[in-house]
Amino acid sequence: MHSLEWSTPYHSDEDKMALAVELARQNVQRSTGGPFGSAIFDMDSGQLLSVGVNQVMAARNSCLHAEVMAIMLAEKRLKSFCLSDNHARRELFTSCEPCAMCLGAIFWSGVKRLVCAATGDDARAIGFDEGPVFAQSYDYLQKGGIQVDRQILRSEAQAVLTDYLARGGPIYNG
Repeated sequence: MHSLEWSTPYHSDEDKMALAVELARQNVQRSTGGPFGSAIFDMDSGQLLSVGVNQVMAARNSCLHAEVMAIMLAEKRLKSFCLSDNHARRELFTSCEPCAMCLGAIFWSGVKRLVCAATGDDARAIGFDEGPVFAQSYDYLQKGGIQVDRQILRSEAQAVLTDYLARGGPIYNG
């Protein structure tokens, strides 16, 4: 994996998503967790604030999805439970559309934008069950002030899911 660029801003959606997908890929290749990665950026500067990878199996904790890990680490780094404190605008890039739990965490986190690569259907295609996620779930986020963009680098993220399945990665809670 290329090193994380903590001091160099990320400018394009593709560069930001490439990082989230690469985190997921490395998690699969190193057998350190599920095929999901996330990163949180400051929307105005492009500064990387935190990253997260799925740690459900590694930590034996059903809540440690990539999005939750990235949110927890960003809040810890910023010393705030709200990522929009002081009118900050933060965005979460994730290698796959979030499950029901993560959608709730995203809503409460204060991020102003959610950007997804693979779809929930892509995750279900390899056996994961994302829970009660509906079109209305995304409408709810948008009504709450969160911009949602989907299918950025979808094929790259799908390849990570396919690789995970091919390597015999466990499908937990499916």
